[in-house]
Amino acid sequence: MRARLVDDGDLVDVHVEGGKVSAIERSSTDAPDRVADTEIDAAGGLVRPPFVEPHIHLDSTLTAGEPRWNTSGTLWEGIAVWSERKASVSREDVITRAEQVLRWQAAQGVLFVRSHCDVTDPDLTALDALLELRERVRDVLVLQVVAFPQEGIVSFPRGAELLEEAVRRGADVVGAIPHFEDTREDGVRSLEIAVDIATRYDRGVDAHCDEIDDEQSRFVEVLATLALRSRLGDRVTASHTTAMGSYNAAYAFKLERLLVRSGINLVSNPLVNLALQGRFDDYPKRRGLTRVKEMLAAGVNVAFGSDDVMDPWFPLGTASPMLLAHTGVVAAQMTGQDEIAETLEMVSTRAARVLGLGDGYGLERGRPASLVVLPASSRMDAVRRQVAPRWVVSRGEVVAERQPSPVRLRWLGDEHDVDFVRDADAASATWRDASLAQLTHVAGATSP
Repeated sequence: MRARLVDDGDLVDVHVEGGKVSAIERSSTDAPDRVADTEIDAAGGLVRPPFVEPHIHLDSTLTAGEPRWNTSGTLWEGIAVWSERKASVSREDVITRAEQVLRWQAAQGVLFVRSHCDVTDPDLTALDALLELRERVRDVLVLQVVAFPQEGIVSFPRGAELLEEAVRRGADVVGAIPHFEDTREDGVRSLEIAVDIATRYDRGVDAHCDEIDDEQSRFVEVLATLALRSRLGDRVTASHTTAMGSYNAAYAFKLERLLVRSGINLVSNPLVNLALQGRFDDYPKRRGLTRVKEMLAAGVNVAFGSDDVMDPWFPLGTASPMLLAHTGVVAAQMTGQDEIAETLEMVSTRAARVLGLGDGYGLERGRPASLVVLPASSRMDAVRRQVAPRWVVSRGEVVAERQPSPVRLRWLGDEHDVDFVRDADAASATWRDASLAQLTHVAGATSP
């Protein structure tokens, strides 16, 4: 394989048998002791565990402009537009759109996905569709489904009943949206209901929490306290928490201590958080992100998610984990070399902790042989150039392969092949426009 497990590490070979990693050995120039049916030459690139999507809405994906556009760009109009679109949701509609985005993700090396699904629908049509899709794609990727009460638990008719029914039907995780409930008391009660259902059905909790610019929205402290006292701990995730970016320093310091003690995870969605938040601000406008750097430094697990792909909340998107990492560098001001490298972990190993993957994830002997081969000399290089995987392997099977695609560049009277895949020294070639890499299409899938 001739790959590197870590930046500047020795070249290694990863051996796979029966869909599992059988050995990881230092590469040798000697004749191999065994001949594999399929061999991958990483040419010194990085081999890593696959990317992990900790937060996306597959039930609403690819519906942008249906039945109308979100002209204000706010979270609130997005919810209103989705409520109108939700009336026409069908099984075929959800499966077709969701599976298309899953193909995009698999082609980009995402083999573990957590999708929220709106369960404020008396028929739970979208939920049943995603549960069916979960089984259909299980040989390629792992799909977790969150029962997400988009319009509330307490404030929506039969909200708690629908949430519990969704879990009975097979939802993997219990959701909530306390800042959207009618009152603060309703928001607190909604989290209590979600944690109670999760405890009784042995599920985790992943709540949309404080996704608002209001500095008085403080439900993450309630969720963390419930996680601590129920002992659910790291099975609980607070997604978004954008209000944290508006908290005063004294309160944020107190909150930080509670989050560390509780063990909960945070998921920031840099693309969509930047787009939706600050819409009611004059200038200066708030960035709309949680305290990513501070929470990481304190020891809280933080991951990056896509959230929305071409839907009422965000009209763009390709579900690219590398774009998330790159955007996170800028949005969270993580521009130190180690910080840039860490953003790659936030769409892989840290996101895997959010999903609770445990021994089912990671490049270690005996674990499932799911991996990506990145044509990059380091994690920083991979993020800077937003490289796409050269190969994607799921449980020992190659599911996506991208062929090198040099660009013919006419430059100062001469012509050059600019090859973003094979050029391991691209980081030093400052004259090259890394954005040209976007000219290549996703291998093995319809281009996003």
